[in-house]
Amino acid sequence: MKKFLTLALGAALALTACNNQKAEQADNTSSAEPATTGLKVAYVEVDSLMTQYQFCKDYNLLLNQKGENAQKTLAGKQRTLQQHAAALQKKYENNGFTTRDELERAQNQLAKEQQDLAELEQRLMNELANEQAQLTMEMRDSIQAFLKVYNKTKKFDYIFSRQGDNILLANKKFDITNEVVAGLNKRYKAKPEVKKVSDTRIDTSTDSQMPR
Repeated sequence: MKKFLTLALGAALALTACNNQKAEQADNTSSAEPATTGLKVAYVEVDSLMTQYQFCKDYNLLLNQKGENAQKTLAGKQRTLQQHAAALQKKYENNGFTTRDELERAQNQLAKEQQDLAELEQRLMNELANEQAQLTMEMRDSIQAFLKVYNKTKKFDYIFSRQGDNILLANKKFDITNEVVAGLNKRYKAKPEVKKVSDTRIDTSTDSQMPR
């Protein structure tokens, strides 16, 4: 589930400082002189942000649990369907159906259960996808809101996101990842539903480590 959150980080990081700079330029249109100083830039390591920003950790945990629950539900339904199909096949082989109509009704019922399972799977996957999209938007908004405040004092012209080799070379002195992560975590407040999942996982992990 991790990669879905990563997709929005680049845009969130790259656009905020740029938008702030455009707003400042719009407020100073009376000055016709070009800027004489160089650009002030910084970058954030996306992979580090993903692993250190509590929002990402909490919601990855939440989505993983929901994905696991969906898989368990589907697996249970699949087992029930397979058992029903096996019972129907056995009854057919033992000449348990007295009429052709009875056999067709049983086959139609099995086909309906198969269709219901397919629709359930599609619905659960759509729900997860929609939740992923919503959380991606929330994450992007939280980063942009923080960077807007952060950049009032830092006044960077651009804040880039660095992920993999999208930036081939970067001077470490321009890396503001730790500052951004610290600021984001300070502002972050976990929702009750997220905290509940996190606490449950901690309790389960603790129990599994206790001596028997």
